[in-house]
Amino acid sequence: MSAISGLEGKSIFITGGAGFIGSTLIGRLIEKNRITAYDNLSRDSLKDKSFRDHKNLTLVKGDVMDPAAVQKAMTGADIVVHCAAIAGIDTVSKSPCTTLRVNMIGSANVLEAAANLPKCERVVCFSTSEVFGVHAFRSKESDSTVIGAVGEPRWTYAVGKLAEEHLAVAYYKEHGLKTAVVRPFNVYGPGQVGEGALRNFIVRALKNEPIEVHGDGSQIRAWCYVDDMVDAVLLAMTNPKAEGETFNIGNSRAVCTILALAETTVRVTGSKSKVTLVPRDQADVALRIPDVKKSSELLGFNAKIDLEEGIRRTAEYYKGQIS
Repeated sequence: MSAISGLEGKSIFITGGAGFIGSTLIGRLIEKNRITAYDNLSRDSLKDKSFRDHKNLTLVKGDVMDPAAVQKAMTGADIVVHCAAIAGIDTVSKSPCTTLRVNMIGSANVLEAAANLPKCERVVCFSTSEVFGVHAFRSKESDSTVIGAVGEPRWTYAVGKLAEEHLAVAYYKEHGLKTAVVRPFNVYGPGQVGEGALRNFIVRALKNEPIEVHGDGSQIRAWCYVDDMVDAVLLAMTNPKAEGETFNIGNSRAVCTILALAETTVRVTGSKSKVTLVPRDQADVALRIPDVKKSSELLGFNAKIDLEEGIRRTAEYYKGQIS
């Protein structure tokens, strides 16, 4: 991949840098920049990367809940990318208190540390498509956000991320910190760790194991390949038009139901897996498709990888992991 203009010779601080998207981003930046990956290593995708011992990479084991440690590790950074968060519906459901604390207070610590830097060219914060609630059809960035019923664990993730968005924009308006916010829509691809539906489908398909789809499988999603997501983040890191803005990042062409996704995964991988429907007792999202006009017009971002190609690339990666 060619370098993005303006991203050479920079000192870049990435929270959650050992995670799925963070480590993929590092792979695109590492040759021409100095990278500090700040992570508690609860989910470590970086350990499997070829560049994990690269001379330009410094890995700091730390927690965003420790403001002094964040500030110290961030010293000298030109650009900050805040990927760290508690995520994944099962993880969130087990500890909604930790989810809220990390995603709100941890984000506040990162933004405050960035505001204290002598020079900070950009802070890119990761939000989530969950802020649109149960139904989101071609949702625009300016649409009202929905945080769901109080007491339902799923929405604690959305609330924490929405608070982070408000903080990021507030730091831009009140303190002049050059922030930008990205809202990923169902990102998948090689190196995913945790609870991603498509990752789980692919791994089970490669093993010819049964694939379970929650509910009736009619839930509709738009799937974004990780390389496309990273393209968008690189643009948000450099484009002057990104300052103070929020962007939906996804692939509005790669749309299907969860049942169709499972069946497509079986077909593309040549699997013998059987797809079955199982009850789901937690809140779920019926429809989530982004409007990506703003990210296209302001950032010049357009997703390139279609769903079947993305599944093929991801399956090739996990074949190697399984073998």
